[in-house]
Order: sequence, then structure tokens, then C-alpha cells
Amino acid sequence: MKRISIFLIAILSFPIVVAQTGAKNTTIEIEKIVNRIELPTIPNYKIEVTQFGAKGDSVTNCKVAFDKAMKACEKRKGGIIVVPKGVYTINGPIHFVSNVELHLEAGAKIRFGSNPKDYPLVLTSWEGTMLYNYSPLIYGNNVVNVAITGSGVIDGEASTTWNKWKPLEKKDQLLSREMNHNNVPIKDRIFGSGHFLRPQLIQFVNSRNILIENVTIEDSPFWCVHLLKSKSITIRGLKYDAQNYNNDGIDPEYSSDILIENIQFNNSDDNIAIKAGRDNEGRANSAMPSENIVIRNCEFRGLHAVVIGSEMAAGVQNVYVDNCKSSGYLKRGIYIKTNSDRGGFIKDINFSNIALGKVEDCIYMTANYHGEGSGLFPSKISAISISNISCESASNAAIVIEGFPESKVENITLDRISIKAAKNGMTLTNTKNISLNEIVIGDKIGVPSSVK
Repeated sequence: MKRISIFLIAILSFPIVVAQTGAKNTTIEIEKIVNRIELPTIPNYKIEVTQFGAKGDSVTNCKVAFDKAMKACEKRKGGIIVVPKGVYTINGPIHFVSNVELHLEAGAKIRFGSNPKDYPLVLTSWEGTMLYNYSPLIYGNNVVNVAITGSGVIDGEASTTWNKWKPLEKKDQLLSREMNHNNVPIKDRIFGSGHFLRPQLIQFVNSRNILIENVTIEDSPFWCVHLLKSKSITIRGLKYDAQNYNNDGIDPEYSSDILIENIQFNNSDDNIAIKAGRDNEGRANSAMPSENIVIRNCEFRGLHAVVIGSEMAAGVQNVYVDNCKSSGYLKRGIYIKTNSDRGGFIKDINFSNIALGKVEDCIYMTANYHGEGSGLFPSKISAISISNISCESASNAAIVIEGFPESKVENITLDRISIKAAKNGMTLTNTKNISLNEIVIGDKIGVPSSVK
């Protein structure tokens, strides 16, 4: 592997400035966001699903029992639904109402059936486009004060069922994008029967005061946790074993005031992907960027660690990723991606104190994702701070930053970056005001050797 050393670079063919002083105090800014987030308030009323006929025998369909438990809580203005030890098969979705906590005790597993006919159409989003599709397996729309807690397992049971739809989805994927670009009314974007867009495992839409804590997530049909047009969210202590196609771990979209902490990721796609809508529809929702997001004390394992984009047309801003590490191989560690059809912006993003192992690319920012786009709506990437990052090796590139000539990536700070080995060092194209301090790729070189 080619080893390249860069230390305090000062002679390059593009503008470089010294590391800026007077930057925001990361700790203070993080605490401002965290202190603003409201945890759900749940009434003390408590029931067990077994009271309504649920059996944890892995065979009995417990759908009716879970629905009855949710209805009982609704009549009492909320409560806690306890799932005791056992395997509970549910042929159909769990639809939340406000002021309810679903609590999975140790040894409890909720295992969902995979007959599409059991999942009614609901308002959702698929890769950044709002539409009607099969209900996510756990779903809430316009709810407040909701929680999923406990040490049990939520199993999408999708590896031999929904997962087979991946090769069949292209036509519907393109149709959804065409509807977006042509401003087809959302009420007319009907998918479901005869179509092949897989549902998410857990999704909350137009909701607030959400807690998802400590459960294990397995075998999702599509994205695992999707937070859509929602606010005041805490996700902590989750464990993942989700290895199907497009099993993103956590996807906030058009959402704000979010704390993601102490997560053990092990999923086959992006661990965290921050999104904000696609193309025309996203730009029309510019008043609803994804913002005020804190990610801390997480362990990454999967495809990419933290991603912003590529569906981000309403904008992403004020994000803090701090004190995280990876295990195993990642394709990319820090990945910011958009294209010239998105529009919108990515700004005020802060990565600090991150230890990566073996990756393909350590830090990658691109406004030219997959070379897509007509050039009519280039996105703006600016004000990105990346500090105190270590990486064992990059089989491709240590650092890549690329913008467009008419929309340069600008005001980027790279401070104390150490990458022990990389095939390629650093590529910066169409950039402006890049601040470098203590960048070491390969061995750190100090005193020059003498003439022999």
C-alpha cells in the first residue's frame, strides 16, 4: 500500500488558510441541543399484552392483542404496554397512539409477518419522496410522547421475504422520483399492491417527544429507524444486527432536535444517514431542514459510519458528531454527499474525536455524487469542521473534497487528522478556504535526513 505523509502543508495549488481560531465551543453547543430535547411523558397505567390474548409461543398471531392493548391505553389517555419474555408473532403493523410506551422485557421478541396484504397503505416517504406505501412495521403519525424501550428484540423477519423485492424495485423507485419532479400531488402517489417498495421497520411521522432506548433491532425490510418530519427525539442504547439490503440504522429526515448516543451499530448500510428530502419536493420544504442533531459515544460497524445526504434538498445544518469509534471494516467513515440536482445546503457540521479502523475512504465530501444531476440545482457545502480524527488505514483515499466550479465547497477546517496508511493521500477540487492543521497521512515526518 502506498504510504503518503502530509504534515502542516503550506504549498499547494489551491487556497489554504491556517486553522481558524474562535470556533464554537463544541461541548456548549451540544448541551444547548440536548437540554432542549423533551423526553416523552407517559402515564403510569401499565398493561401486559398477554392480558389481551397474546402468546409468546412464536406461532400465535398476536396482532389483535397488540391492537387491543394500544386501544386500552388510548382510552386511558396513555400508558405502558409490557411485552413479557417470549416470541410474539405479529402479522401486520403496530400503529402507535400518543402517550404510549412499548416496553420489551428481557427475553421478549416481537417478530413481524411479511405478507404485504397485512400492511395497509399509510403516508410515508421512500428515498426522500413523500407517498403512500405499505405501512412501516412500527408506525406513528401525528403522535406525541411515544417510546419504545426495554432489552428485548424487534425482528423484521425480512431476510427471506421483503429482501427479495430489492431486484424488483427499480421501476417504482424511478416512478416515485418522476412524481417528485413533476409535482404530482402526494394523495395521488399510491404504491402498495402491485409495487415493490419495501417498508421501513420503525417510522414516526409528524411526531414529537420520541424515545427509542436499549432494544435490539434485527432483519429490517428497508431502513431500520426513520424519523420523518419529527422533533425532540432521543435514541440511545440500541444494538443492531440488520444485514439486509438498505438496512440503514437511523435516518432523520426533515427532523430536528435529536440526540443519538451509545448505539452499537452492526448493519449492512449507513449507520446514520441524515436526510432532508429529494429534489423538487425537498427544495419546496426548505423551511424544514434537518438540524440540531447530536451523535455521540457510538460504535460504528457496517457500510458507512455517518452520512449526510444524498437526499438533503431542504438542507442539513447544526450537526455534532463526537467521541465515536468504529470496529471492523467501513467503506467510508465521514461521508457527505449530494449532486447538482438536489439544491439545498449542508453547513455547520462538526465531527470531533473519532477513531476509525480500516476503511476504503476516511473523509469524503462530494457535490458530484455518482456523477448525477443536470447542473441546474447544485448544493452548497460549507462550514464543516473535522478535528481529532484517527484512522488505521484507507485502502483508497485518506481525504477527498470536491465541489463544482460554480459552487465550491468552502470554509472547511481539518485539524489533527492522523491516517496511518492510505493508497491516495488528499484530493481537493473546486474548493475555497480550506484550513489545515496537523494533517498526517502515513508516517509523521519531522527532522529531515542529512546528505550522505
